[in-house]
Amino acid sequence: MRYPQGGGLTDAERAARERVRLQAVAGFESGEKNREIAAVLRVSERSVERWRRQWREDGEAGVASKGSPGRPRLSDAQMARLERELDRGPLAHGWTDQRWTLARVKTMIGQLFHVSYTVEGTWRLLRRHGWSWQQPARRAIEHDDDAVELWKREVWPRVRAPRR
Repeated sequence: MRYPQGGGLTDAERAARERVRLQAVAGFESGEKNREIAAVLRVSERSVERWRRQWREDGEAGVASKGSPGRPRLSDAQMARLERELDRGPLAHGWTDQRWTLARVKTMIGQLFHVSYTVEGTWRLLRRHGWSWQQPARRAIEHDDDAVELWKREVWPRVRAPRR
């Protein structure tokens, strides 16, 4: 089932749907037909067929709620290891520069823990654990402010083209 608002079910909605499936199980046990159960519960016959099959295979556990799908989470130990690996820097993990991007962190999480995150999920994970977004200063290491000021004062006026 798709949820056009972009969300899934709340815990209360999930519990309500589980109660409907358990009512269907009571109908299965009393020998009612799928059509009768569907009419009473106001669901499709197809759903009742699916529930009956799950009930036959796994009993009541087959129709029980599986809980919120949630997002994969790293344990505290895994998060501590991730932070240690991030502190080592991107060069230690085979990238050519010292810049962590969300895509790189996502890739590293997959390689280390075999857990798949989206780029947005990676950002949420890092933010939950106190990491912040940072942009490196775009300056050359060799940048010399005094030499730049000297060049602007003395050289630039001589090379600048006169205005017409």
